[in-house]
Amino acid sequence: MASAEFVHLHGHSEYSLLDGGCRVKEMAENAAELGMTAMAVTDHGNLFGAIEHYKACKSVGIKPIIGCEAYVAIESRHARKSVRGLSHGSNHLVLLAKNEMGYRNLTKLVSLGYQEGFYYFPRIDKELLRKYGEGLICLSACVAGEISHLIRGEGLDEAEKAVHEYMEIFGDDYYLEIQRHGIEIEAKVNEGLLHLHKKIGVPLVATNDFHFLSSDDHAAHDALICIQTGKDISDENRMCYPEGLYMKSPEEMQDLFHDLPDSIVRTLEIAEKCDIELEFGKMHLPNFPIPESYQTSEKYLIDLAHVGLEKRYEKIDHTVRDRLDFELEVITKMGFAGYFLIVWDVVNYARQNQISVGPGRGSAAGSLVSYCLGVTDTDPIKYDLLFERFLNPERVSMPDIDIDFADVDRDKVLSYVVEKYGENRVSQVITFGTMGAKAVVRDVGRVIGMPYGEVDRIAKLIPAELKMTIDKAVQRVPELEEMSIASDERGRLIDYSRRLEGLARHASVHACAVIIAPSDLTDFVPLYRAPKDGRITTQFDGPTCEEVGLLKMDFLGLKELSLMDEAVRLIKLHTPDFELNEISWDDEATFELFGTGQTIGVFQFESPPMRDYLSKLRPDNLEDIIAMNALYRPGPMENIPMFIGRKQGQIDVVYEHPLLEPILKSTYGIMVYQEQVMRIARDVAGFSLGQADILRKAMGKKVPEEMEKIKKDFISGCVTNDVEGKIAMKLFADIEVFAGYAFNKSHAASYSEVAYKNAYLKANYPEEYMAASLTNDRNNTDRLTILLDDCRRMEISVLPPDINESILYFTPAESGIRYGMAAIKNVGEGAVESIIKARSDGGSFKDLADFCTRIDLKLVNRRVVESLISAGALDAFPGYRAQKMEGVDKALKIAQNAQDAKAKGQLGLFGEFEDSGVNNFFEFDLPEVEEWDEREKLSRERELLGFYVSSHPLKPYERDLKIFAKPLSEVEEQPDGSSICTGGLVVQQTKRFDKRGNAFAFVTLEDMRGDKADIALWSEAFSQFGSHVEEGSVVLVEGRVSERNGRKSIHVKSVTPLEAVREQKIKAVNVKLVYEDLKKPLDELIDDIKNLCLSCAGNGEFIIKIEGENRPDALIRSKSLKVKPSDELIEGLGVLVGVENVWLSRQVPPPEIDGGDQWWMDG
Repeated sequence: MASAEFVHLHGHSEYSLLDGGCRVKEMAENAAELGMTAMAVTDHGNLFGAIEHYKACKSVGIKPIIGCEAYVAIESRHARKSVRGLSHGSNHLVLLAKNEMGYRNLTKLVSLGYQEGFYYFPRIDKELLRKYGEGLICLSACVAGEISHLIRGEGLDEAEKAVHEYMEIFGDDYYLEIQRHGIEIEAKVNEGLLHLHKKIGVPLVATNDFHFLSSDDHAAHDALICIQTGKDISDENRMCYPEGLYMKSPEEMQDLFHDLPDSIVRTLEIAEKCDIELEFGKMHLPNFPIPESYQTSEKYLIDLAHVGLEKRYEKIDHTVRDRLDFELEVITKMGFAGYFLIVWDVVNYARQNQISVGPGRGSAAGSLVSYCLGVTDTDPIKYDLLFERFLNPERVSMPDIDIDFADVDRDKVLSYVVEKYGENRVSQVITFGTMGAKAVVRDVGRVIGMPYGEVDRIAKLIPAELKMTIDKAVQRVPELEEMSIASDERGRLIDYSRRLEGLARHASVHACAVIIAPSDLTDFVPLYRAPKDGRITTQFDGPTCEEVGLLKMDFLGLKELSLMDEAVRLIKLHTPDFELNEISWDDEATFELFGTGQTIGVFQFESPPMRDYLSKLRPDNLEDIIAMNALYRPGPMENIPMFIGRKQGQIDVVYEHPLLEPILKSTYGIMVYQEQVMRIARDVAGFSLGQADILRKAMGKKVPEEMEKIKKDFISGCVTNDVEGKIAMKLFADIEVFAGYAFNKSHAASYSEVAYKNAYLKANYPEEYMAASLTNDRNNTDRLTILLDDCRRMEISVLPPDINESILYFTPAESGIRYGMAAIKNVGEGAVESIIKARSDGGSFKDLADFCTRIDLKLVNRRVVESLISAGALDAFPGYRAQKMEGVDKALKIAQNAQDAKAKGQLGLFGEFEDSGVNNFFEFDLPEVEEWDEREKLSRERELLGFYVSSHPLKPYERDLKIFAKPLSEVEEQPDGSSICTGGLVVQQTKRFDKRGNAFAFVTLEDMRGDKADIALWSEAFSQFGSHVEEGSVVLVEGRVSERNGRKSIHVKSVTPLEAVREQKIKAVNVKLVYEDLKKPLDELIDDIKNLCLSCAGNGEFIIKIEGENRPDALIRSKSLKVKPSDELIEGLGVLVGVENVWLSRQVPPPEIDGGDQWWMDG
């Protein structure tokens, strides 16, 4: 298409979050298709998409113009107040980078907007514009710009003053921006702009402030704005953009401004002024200071590595030394010595400061240099790991060393890096959440007013698979395909969702990525300020930061390292010489734990399917553990049954060719690792390991042309190595399938070492390990319940907190694990340390008054004491909890008075007032109040501890749940649509309303083991049973299983309070009498049973089954005697005939002797 005489200079991509609806790549493609020679993207206050836009434009052959629609504070950027009727006190202004200086200045400006001027929006001001205005073109922006705002409000004279101010800053690079979107207020604005243009001579430029790509995207964009604002499309007062805010063609713009042709041509003039060439791939590493005795980083690195080699290996053969020298040669030739020294320095700091560091992560564990430097702890020689998987000598690319630190100390490492390189040179990294297929359907369904249940059903039709899109789902699911062409609201739902799917939804802070620059960060990247916590991050995501040449490192917090630190600390209390790094790697107890699947709390090995696989595999060496770690992920999981079968000798191990045996022997002939693919390429096809790594990457990307060439070279190489062509073809085909999901052995080996150490501690020091685990997850109620259940399985008691026994955190005690006081909600570490000191100084606390008078009331306040009481930590004191709670005020006042008097020297030797003669100053009687009922007592325990200690609300109903309900743990196993009856405690209820105003609710049930299930009560069910599902209720639920997002829930048909279940559903109480086992004469026993039944009269049948060797069996039911199936009756019968001989039934069995009243009477 011929070049058009117009380019867009004002437009918004998806990075104007939930405001712009254009994908960056599609914007560039559309501009090129329309014949434009250039295009600008001007997102609100940021440069999030600048590099993506630059590359997208370059890829389609048009000039990228990097810009931003900035927020300019009307007064100072530091002022936080409303100005000119605008709550945020700012106007819009479009800034375009003319050249590299302009780009750098724009980077500075948008960074300072977040760092210094954030108030509602990231605002700059004219002071900053004067300082950083060089190289920038300025457009006066839309109707929200300052000139337009003044024209509408304060008049042309004020607008003219502002124009002169901008002209002073930008000179010939300042333009008045005129737009025609059909907005009512534009008429007055445009009239004023034309007046100023004629009077002052400031050039006019025509723009179209587009927010969506084509005119038919308007309705979907309307939905997007509603998602942002929380409104419905049916709301007449919602914010809705004009229909004309799409990327108009040059012809449309020329028609729109036919009376102002110069304003159209001027877009080309501005585009011509803009000329930026960005450089990618050039590294900008921070300078690492080396000792004065060294002239180069390379020599320093080599010496450090060789010193480390001597420490790591007792015997060093030429193979190991040659490997180290080869790696060092590659690293230094590629110019990465400085990078390795930076990483070494960070890890060295951590180790010197007793901060635990993981054994390795990713392919870096395959580097012997990393191992010798102490950056990794996994021996690459021991596990036959490949350096070339980490750093390919035949293709220069930046190495990537990610490091795990104990999560509780990760921030210390970050602080060290900031201190060493400077706060202005170190930053965390932004990441963007996007609108996924299921999520966008739910978002759109909500704003277009569809019933929640229907939207939920449609969203569930989308397969729960990685990289699933709506288009793919429509192709695979006939019902979705039918909806996509419907003309009703379902068709709109699919249409809008398709258009919005994948757009950036929000910005957040990457969990672990850190950028280190050689100078001020804003010399290279713009910065962003997270609105929630104020953290500063880059405006570019991690890959983009690397593209512009910055060093990115991932510092991850691994809680399993903190867990092991705590476990080792507890072990050293009784075994001071214990060293975790000196444990055996072939410990029988550890492999027994793996082989029995008892791996709750073991890193990466605790999911139910994994535990099941482990119990079948019965691993007896670390290679088995590493292989399972690598296999247990989508794709390779299909090979686990074969792996187990071959390990157990149930399936023969077969190799396609003898050359494969040494490569695949450790995994029983199955390809498990990427490194195995590389070795096959080397040993069978004659590739170098560098070429083999290129093969691995190419297979992952599946580029047809590249694959065809590699296939030809592979087969040719195999044939040269005397491998039959047929076998070579099959081998390549196997590799091609496998390589797409093959796993990195270096990573699997390192993480399996962490898992092995976890398991070793659990197997050999179970109390210490479980105590550490509980401490580690003390703030995660869901995890606590899982760990507590595992403690019960291991027969380890978890004891409630005790003011005279507990310390800071969970700790082993003689009869179990004692709950730590700092794990109680509202009780901080400082308060607990103060309590422990007082206990250590003066011995155990005797009662509430003694406790209150001895503690530091500045650290242990009323809220702390009340929390200790409610949690049961003061149960050792006289009185019950309600009494102590009622007496807290008086006890604290007495204690405060005593401490004040002591501070003034008014207390005598024995604690009495010296001048008052009042003895027994600390005497204190607890008030007489009723104890809390069981429900309140347990509720308070759970609120403060995260679980129930003294009992459980479901405890009285254990028997009923066993009779009537499936365990909540089995809900996930039930097929979609199946009927189910289950029960538990209501721990959460979320109430909502449908578009008709009818209430419905989502409820979470929890059982005594801590297992949970979600239930939904739609409007009809909620109207009938809503009163039964308040939080804290215990209920039996009947309904239908429904699957959503791969998770099962229950759609309710009926709800019954558990206290009513037995009377409503139990039809008979049954007793079995065996003549030979009777402990007293039958007539006496019958009398006792009869008297007990009479005392528990009700409506249920009472059935006796009689058995005996020399007598016929009999089943007897009384017509006149009816019983209540109460706990009193069941427990009483258990005492008389044995618990195992008493049961309840939902049906009345047919009697062999009916109307047996005479039998009762005759005994």
